[in-house]
Order: sequence, then structure tokens, then C-alpha cells
Amino acid sequence: MARILLIDDDDSVRTVLSLALTEHGHTVIEAHDGKEGLELYKHAKADLVITDIVMPEKEGLEVLMKLMKKHPPAKIIAISGGGGKHHPAHYLHAARLLGAAKVLAKPFSYELLLAAVNEVLERPATVAGSQV
Repeated sequence: MARILLIDDDDSVRTVLSLALTEHGHTVIEAHDGKEGLELYKHAKADLVITDIVMPEKEGLEVLMKLMKKHPPAKIIAISGGGGKHHPAHYLHAARLLGAAKVLAKPFSYELLLAAVNEVLERPATVAGSQV
């Protein structure tokens, strides 16, 4: 199974998602914001990153940009329940444009999360068109 870096500032969401992923055999490394997530990614050897978008310190879009720029081909699932005056679809559309492999609007089911994780993990990683 996979090593997954899970970044979300909501402790309860992070705990529930971590439990769902570990119950399906994945190893989960947790970060409470984007800044911590980027630090952990350097050493985590994560196969997949699941990141919330609206967070303190560094937002998920900034995390996504840094991972796509510094560490291609990072496999990323972006999640959002929105925040402020914006609907989650705005954030998720931006995440897709920045390279997120999948996007999920909160709340979502465990089944949808696990299907997205399996789909993204099964995709071959490529750099400039060649498999890594």
C-alpha cells in the first residue's frame, strides 16, 4: 500500500481521513498546515499528497505549486470545503489547473476518497512524457 501525506488544518477531518486510509492499509503522515506539510514531504517519501486548500500558514494552492515545481511528478489530491466568501468549486478548479490529479469537495464519502486515492496511485508517474 501507499505512503500518504495528509495535510489539513482541521484536526477532526485529518483524524477521520487518516483512520479511513489506514484501515485500507495505507501509511499516513499527518501535517496540520501547508508549512508543516512541505517540511514533512522532504523526508516522507510519500507516494501521494492529500491537501486541504484553505489553511493558515501556507494554503493548499501554494503547497500544490511548490510540490509541482520542486518535486515533479508529485501526485496530489486537493480537498476543500471552501472558506470565506468563495465556494469550494473555485478553489478546486484552481487546484486542478495547478496540477492536482483529483479534486474533492467536502464533505465527501470514504468510498469517494478511496476511489480517488486508488485512481491516482494507479496512474504512471511521468516527467516530460517518459515513465519514472
